[in-house]
Amino acid sequence: MRNVNLVDIFKHHITRKYLRRSGVHHAVTAAQYAFEIAVDKGVHVDHAAKAALLHDIGHYEWYNNEGEWDYDEYRQNDIHAIKGAERAHKLLIRLGEDRVAAKEISVAILLHTDSYLPFSLEGMQTPLQEVITQADNKDEQPKGLHHYKQMEVSAAIQELHKLDQQIDAILAKETVSNKFIG
Repeated sequence: MRNVNLVDIFKHHITRKYLRRSGVHHAVTAAQYAFEIAVDKGVHVDHAAKAALLHDIGHYEWYNNEGEWDYDEYRQNDIHAIKGAERAHKLLIRLGEDRVAAKEISVAILLHTDSYLPFSLEGMQTPLQEVITQADNKDEQPKGLHHYKQMEVSAAIQELHKLDQQIDAILAKETVSNKFIG
């Protein structure tokens, strides 16, 4: 049984505020991809979907003087993964998420990209962190255009509700399997 589901996370005003910056469509799509990849790789599906949903919650708006998105400025100076990990951790704890899970999810957000680091994370990520990176990259478009794809809030909630049901089904199967093994 999960303490917090994706719809609960999405409906929180903090989530909605910051996902508007980074793109609701991208967040929902990344969560769906993370679920699929996690199933294939045997990674905790609930943690993967939550981390992918929140992976860009730390984005800052990098606009130039003409009011246009300055992708180069963003790439050079952004540290959204750091801020996002902090925001996600605080949000998850407030919503009642298990503290160990909240930390694991937040660290996956912190390390889903190495764009702010002076070195590459290649070969150093945990399986969960790799899933989030792959899910994010799978939806990526040149110059950050994936952040501008639109999705209505009602459609996002509907998609996340379906994903919550899929996660619950996987976790229920795992519980039954563990009862037979144990």
